[in-house]
Amino acid sequence: MMDSPASSLETLCAEPTARVSIRAPGRLHLGFLDPAGTLGRRFGSLGLVIDGFETEVELCDSQAPRISATGPAERAEVERAAAHLHELQRHSGRPDPLHLRLVRVLPAHAGFGSGTQLALAIGRAFAQWHRLDIATPRLAQWLGRGVRSGIGIAGFDQGGLLVDGGPGNDGAPASVLSRIALPAAWRVVVVQDSGHRGLSGAAERSAIASIPPLPQALAADICHQVLMRVLPGAASGEFAPFASGITRIQRVLGEHFAPAQGGGVFTSPAVGRLIEWLASAAPLHAVGTLHDDDAAVAIGQSSWGPTGFAIVASQDRADALVRAAHAAQMVAPHLTIDIVSARRTGASIIDRRQAAAAR
Repeated sequence: MMDSPASSLETLCAEPTARVSIRAPGRLHLGFLDPAGTLGRRFGSLGLVIDGFETEVELCDSQAPRISATGPAERAEVERAAAHLHELQRHSGRPDPLHLRLVRVLPAHAGFGSGTQLALAIGRAFAQWHRLDIATPRLAQWLGRGVRSGIGIAGFDQGGLLVDGGPGNDGAPASVLSRIALPAAWRVVVVQDSGHRGLSGAAERSAIASIPPLPQALAADICHQVLMRVLPGAASGEFAPFASGITRIQRVLGEHFAPAQGGGVFTSPAVGRLIEWLASAAPLHAVGTLHDDDAAVAIGQSSWGPTGFAIVASQDRADALVRAAHAAQMVAPHLTIDIVSARRTGASIIDRRQAAAAR
């Protein structure tokens, strides 16, 4: 049974106080290392888990199977959630009736990894409820996630700036090659456009297939940027090389995938104009004495967009740039801006059965 309106978990659970809650963070996909495999292994990804954007689900026992949702965005995911729950029951051999509640979801098809985080949040809630020791990559395989990128899977478990090596030949999700916690002071300016949606599903597969392979020299350049600028900059807290490397990767990939996203580096022209303006304005609106980090900003688009980002070295830098953008009337009415931190941890799990048993 599926509920379309929001409903109270307390009135539908067989034991109202006994439930499992999962909160899964969003991520920015910062680019593929070698999308065509010209260097010998296809895909490989760079990504960053961020605070401020989450999917949250709750699971409890129920007299009959039930899925409920709290709002329009969550109701739009009920069918997909039901399919995930069915697959989990089939693979695990645990068909017990449950009530799954979608409390909130990440913006769909916007570059936050909403599909993977919904699947993994439901998968982890299911495993926790049944006390099944199932690794996140296995849950991802059961639910058809991680076909190209492993960033969402790894980010669900541990957060941070992540690099994966691409999926294995056996279909297993990509293994993590590097995980670095960004300096706590760094901030991410996230720009969303409610009027656009990124590619997904069959449209995404068709777009990737229609674009000529990324030349080997450009794939090698991306790998060099990751290994010798992005990761060293993140590990040592040197913002300028980190920002330069991210921006270079985004330029290469944006131009490569432009034919599949309306001919531009950014899916949303309004997002693109604002992000490019933030990059050009950064030195003019530096806080205090101008250093390399004050002049630097890492810009780009997450996955197929439309979400864009500008990473800067401090909260003051982020605040100054956003104020300046509003003052310059660069923020179109349909755009929203958030300033968030990089997230150092993965999903949170709260098992309220333990709390209920203790009372």
